[in-house]
Formats: sequence, structure tokens, C-alpha cells
Amino acid sequence: MPQLSTEAMRRRVVVSSTIGNALEWFDFTVFGLFAAVISKQFFPADDPMASLLSTFAVFGIAFAARPLGGLVFGLYADRHGRKKALVVMITMMALGTGLIGLLPTFASIGIAAPLLLLLARLIQGFSAGGEFGSASAMLIEFAPEGRKGLYGSFQTVSQALAFALGAMMAVTLGKTLSAADFASWGWRVPFILGILIGPVGWYLRRRCDESPEFQAYAAARAASAATRKSTPLGQLFAEHPRELLASFGLIAAGTAIYYVGGVFLPAYAASELKLPLGDAQLGLLAVSLANVPLGLASGLLSDRVGRRSVIVPALLLYPIVYFVLFKRLVAEPSVDHLWQLQAVGLILGVLGGAVPAFMTEIYPVGVRATGASLMYNLGVMLFGGLAPFINTWLVQATGDKSAPVYYILFAAAVGLLGLAVYRKRA
Repeated sequence: MPQLSTEAMRRRVVVSSTIGNALEWFDFTVFGLFAAVISKQFFPADDPMASLLSTFAVFGIAFAARPLGGLVFGLYADRHGRKKALVVMITMMALGTGLIGLLPTFASIGIAAPLLLLLARLIQGFSAGGEFGSASAMLIEFAPEGRKGLYGSFQTVSQALAFALGAMMAVTLGKTLSAADFASWGWRVPFILGILIGPVGWYLRRRCDESPEFQAYAAARAASAATRKSTPLGQLFAEHPRELLASFGLIAAGTAIYYVGGVFLPAYAASELKLPLGDAQLGLLAVSLANVPLGLASGLLSDRVGRRSVIVPALLLYPIVYFVLFKRLVAEPSVDHLWQLQAVGLILGVLGGAVPAFMTEIYPVGVRATGASLMYNLGVMLFGGLAPFINTWLVQATGDKSAPVYYILFAAAVGLLGLAVYRKRA
């Protein structure tokens, strides 16, 4: 195969990273989009909210595997390369996703069904754990000078595409199938199709070179006995505590917003507010598609005005607007009010466009994938994966249908605090 030019390889990395990430995140998040249906198949109960709570518990428990996966794959990527780690991860995701699509339900095999469902989610979680750090590192390490924000924003674009693809499939299946067919087999379609990510993702990622920054680092490490003795994990905690806190805070805020709006809200609107699930998924689809160009514009803007100048206003504005519109939706449930609340997710597109570059460039190359992956997955586990479960529980425990707004306010405060403790190194 002829050697590609630097620009051609950059384009290949962007395309393969965006498509590969979108496929991987699609498989991981589609579980949440179909939670209302899955809950009835694997956790039958007289109370729909109790059944949904059980499903969200499995959704959240899977995130417990993500920090471990982030640590394992982050260390691997920082020692052996981003490319190798990304190829292994996408293959594992296909395995976990295919298992969900083929599982018998509770009616067929009893308690074994939810246990196998949990196993499949743990496989997905372990795989997804290293995706953000390794893929973001790959993108910004190929970026030309002054364009790391733009290149990093393709990470956000891929996640928006994943939600859009999942919502599009949910809407299409919901509108074309009868309720009985959708409950019987229709919900399995995206999981079975997700098996395709294995060969497609493997092909795309195998055709990319290793990043130039990592190749230079690996060559320097091979020539230095002192560097070989150090470990990325030890170096992280000894030398980069402020970077770790900043990363965790930003991801805590962003992921809480992401999973409350994209996973909890559609299911909550259908189960508790009795609004059509298809309309909730349609609103999610529209916002996700709009966040593709918005995320790119935000990444490009952050290259010109700085990451903080984009991130801080978004973190301040989002919880205020969400508070007002969520309260109104609960007081007067309607599809129009739901869509207006979902439209606040456009602010997340602005936030997400600048975060990937910030999250990765603050670490040196030798600990970059480990640092970004570990903090990303700890933040996602505590504030994202458990968000649907915690918010469903909050509503049940307090009797306050608007309780989720306080969760969003708290998460945004954690993000701002994380930014406040970070100081750029000279």
C-alpha cells in the first residue's frame, strides 16, 4: 500500500475515529434508549417505575466496569500505541452488543436472563472504558498546530451521531412496527446490527498509522532507561493531581447533562409524564443531529478564544435554563414543553466541542490516554451511568417530579470547581 501524505492520513484518522466512535457509542447508549421496552422483557413487575428502575440499575452497574477498562486500555495505549488499543476495544463492544440482541427474555429462562444481560453490559462497559482517552489522544495528536480543538471535537460529533443513529432507529421501529412486534423482537434489531461494528471498526482502525506524537515519545522512551522505569499511573498521581481533578469535574458535569437528557428524560417522559416515547426520541434525534455542526463550531471557536472561554459560559447557562424548562414540563406536561427542554441540549454541543481537546492536551503524551480515560470513566460512572437510576430514585423517594433539576445543578457546580483548581503549566 503506497505511503499516504500527512494530510491524507489526517483525513483517514478523522473519518475512522468518527465512524468507529459513533458505532461504539451507538452500541453502548442504545440500551438506554430502549430501556422502557427492555425493562418489561427482563424485569417484569406490576409497577412500571419499579421495572424501569431495575433496568436503569443494570444500565448504571455496567459503568462500574468502565474505570477498569479505561485503566487497562489507557495504560496499554500509553505503552503500545493508540491504534492497537482502539482495534481491540471495538471488537469487544461488538461481542457485548451481539449478546444483548440474542438473549432470551425473563419469560423464557427466568433469572438467568437479567444476569446474562448484566454480563453483556459489563463487557460493553469494559470496552467503552478506554474509548474516549485513546480516541481523543489519537485525534489531537494528528491535529495540525492550532487545530486541536477542532480535531478533538470529532469525539463529540461521533457521540452525537451515535445518539442520532440510536434515536433514528428507535423512532423508525416504533412508527413502523406494532406495539406487540416492537416488544417481541423489534427492540433487538439495533443490538443485532451492532455486531457489525466488529469487522467495520477493525477495518477502519487498522488502516490508520500510529500518531506521530506517540511514535516520537515511544522512540525517546526506548532510548532512555530512566523513562522505562516510570509507570504512567504512578506519574499521573504524583505529578498531575490538578489535571486529574479538572478532568473529573468536567466529565462529571458533561456526562450528567448527557445521560439525564439523552437516557433518563425520554424514558421518564414516557413512564411518568405519559408522553409518547416516539416524540421524546424524535426530539432527541433533532438535537443530536444539530449538535454535529455545533460541536465542530465549538471546537474551532475554542482554538481561537481558548477552551475556558467556551466551557465556562456553557456550564453556567445550561443548569439555569434546564431548571426553568424542566419545572414547566412537570407542571404542564406536553410534547411542546418536552421538545423545548430537549433543545437545551444544544448547549451541551457547545460544551462538548471544547472538552475533548482540553481533557487530553493538559496531559503529556506518556500519560495522556491513561489520565483522560481514567478520569473520564470515573466521572461517567459516578455522574453519568448512575444518573438515570439516581434520578428515577429521587423522583420516587421525594415525590418531587422535578427533583432531577437539582442533580444537574450539582453536577454543573462540580465541573466549575474542577476548572477552578486547574492551573496551566508553564
